Amino acid sequence: MTVATNRTKADGCRDNETDIAAPHTIDAFHHGGFYLVQPEGKGHRAGLDAMLLAALVPDDAVGRLADLGAGAGAAGFAVASRIPDLLVTLFERSAQMVECANRSMILPQNRHLASRISVLQADVALGGRARLAAGLADSLYDHVIMNPPFNDSTDRTTPDDLKAEAHAMTEHMFSQWIRTACAIARPGGQLSLIARPHSLAEIISACDRRFGGLQVTPVHPRPGQNAIRILLTGIKASRARLALCPPLFVHDGTERAFSARVDDLSNGRASLTR
Repeated sequence: MTVATNRTKADGCRDNETDIAAPHTIDAFHHGGFYLVQPEGKGHRAGLDAMLLAALVPDDAVGRLADLGAGAGAAGFAVASRIPDLLVTLFERSAQMVECANRSMILPQNRHLASRISVLQADVALGGRARLAAGLADSLYDHVIMNPPFNDSTDRTTPDDLKAEAHAMTEHMFSQWIRTACAIARPGGQLSLIARPHSLAEIISACDRRFGGLQVTPVHPRPGQNAIRILLTGIKASRARLALCPPLFVHDGTERAFSARVDDLSNGRASLTR
C-alpha cells in the first residue's frame, strides 16, 4: 500500500547537511510534519503500512518507544511527529537504511523532532547477551512497534537485495521479533504491529504468555474485498481475551482516494487506539 508524499530528488551532493553517496529522495509525510531520506530506485520505500502502524500508538502515549526493523524510520518519525511526549528509538539492521535515518535526523525540516529520536544499528532477531550488547535493553520501553518483513518463500522475489532484505520473511521471524519486543517492553507496555492476514495464527502463538489482550483490526482495500493487512496490538503480561475489532477500509467504494478515516490516520490527524 502506498501513501502520497511530496518528493525531492537528490543525486550526489545537495548540501552539507543531506549528502549521501547513493541517489536518494527527500519525502514529506503528514503534509510536511516530517521528512524522510530514502533510497531512490531500490530498497523498501515507506507508505501506508508505516503510517497505519504509527496510528496504533495512542495520542496520550508517554515514555519511550522502540521501532523494530525501522527501515528509514517512517513509523517512528510519524509517531514522534504526532505525539510530543515520546522518546523514539529506531532499531534497524541495514547499514544503508540506518544512514538514511541518520540523514533524516539532520534535515532542517526535522529539527523539531531530532532531540527525541535516536537510531541504533541492530538485528532485532538477536537473543540473550547478543541482544543486550546490540542495545536492546530489558524492560525499557512503554511502546514497541514493528512492521516485520512478511513476504514468504512463495512470493515473487526481487533482484533488489536491499528490498529483498526488507520484505523477505525468514523462518520463525515473528517468534524472534515478538520475543525481543517482550524482553524490551516494560510490564504493561504495548506491542503494535502490521502484518498480512495469513500470519495471524503465528503471531498469536508468538504472543502467548508474552502479550495478552490482543486486538486485531483487519484492513480491507474496499468493502466486499478480502483483508490484505491486519493491525494488532497487545499488552505485556495482560490476561485479557482476544478481540476482533471493526474493519478498516482503505477506499470507499470505487473511489481511488483514501477513505476519510484512512486519510486522517495516514496524515497523523487520528489514531487507532485500544
